[in-house]
Amino acid sequence: MSEAVHARRFVVSGDVQGVGFRFFAQRTAERLKLAGYVLNRRDGSVEVYAIGTGDQFAAFRASLQRGPDFSRVSGVEEEPVPLEESYSKDFVIANTA
Repeated sequence: MSEAVHARRFVVSGDVQGVGFRFFAQRTAERLKLAGYVLNRRDGSVEVYAIGTGDQFAAFRASLQRGPDFSRVSGVEEEPVPLEESYSKDFVIANTA
């Protein structure tokens, strides 16, 4: 039996812009076979919208909490959000929100 697919939004705070965080998130999501997007927010945080399963989200969140070299993650907020079919194929780096 396969696990149901859902969507989650993660907001990562700390020193997470200008350190390759979006590229790190994209590589990690692709490795975990997640779909969605990542973008820098104007407030200095990074937003990630991901489509996947609970197991994928758990592994992804653990990676987001570590972050890439030179980043300092102070928090990761996670919330369920509606599944948007337009983001269900790939994981992309989007423009700033």
